Amino acid sequence: MPQATTREPGELVGPRFALFSDVLLLGLATTVACLPVLTAPAAMSTACAVLDRRVRHDRTITVGGYFRALRARLRTGDLAAGAAVVAGGALLLFNALVAGAGLPGAAVFRPALLAAGALLAVVLLRACARPESATSWREAARAAAYETVRAPRGSAVLLLAVATAAVCAWAYPPLALLVPGPLALAARAVEHAGATAPATAATPAVPATAATAPAAPAAPATSSYSRTTTEHP
Repeated sequence: MPQATTREPGELVGPRFALFSDVLLLGLATTVACLPVLTAPAAMSTACAVLDRRVRHDRTITVGGYFRALRARLRTGDLAAGAAVVAGGALLLFNALVAGAGLPGAAVFRPALLAAGALLAVVLLRACARPESATSWREAARAAAYETVRAPRGSAVLLLAVATAAVCAWAYPPLALLVPGPLALAARAVEHAGATAPATAATPAVPATAATAPAAPAAPATSSYSRTTTEHP
């Protein structure tokens, strides 16, 4: 569905600002969905899926639609993934406290710990943006780890997004309620760029003999999230 590029008479905000407001609304809804902690990975994955449908099909994001999509996809594997994230975060926090207590070699250990935490955050964001996260977090994490190493430019963009979100939340704590939305948008944008760039580069040249052949009708683009999750606005 083509998106409008002009503001209708009497419309207060244009379509670009409408997307921005949808992202902030989605961030607030995702924060609420993350409050049980174990649901955090599923909440972020659902946010990426909802944003994917918003951009591809120009469907307005609603809080009710987001929670319906989350409830439709929530499964035991999502809670297990949440438990793994909590365990990993607790381990990083414990090591940070030990390093701050005067551990020998802390000057080297602290940067290594920070790098490990940043790497895990990037992998987790990439996994949430993967379509496999709707069915198997193990497959999503494996693909996300591979993409993190294979596409360092996208990983750097996500790392910058995480750092910016952390600074904003530290400088003005109420912004922490909204940061999941921009983070989901960044993760989905990086995932989309990584999925389309190799396909474009691998497109073979059309032979001269095939130049006169009739072109087949193009199939409508379908998001992988549309096949794995369903939102009922």
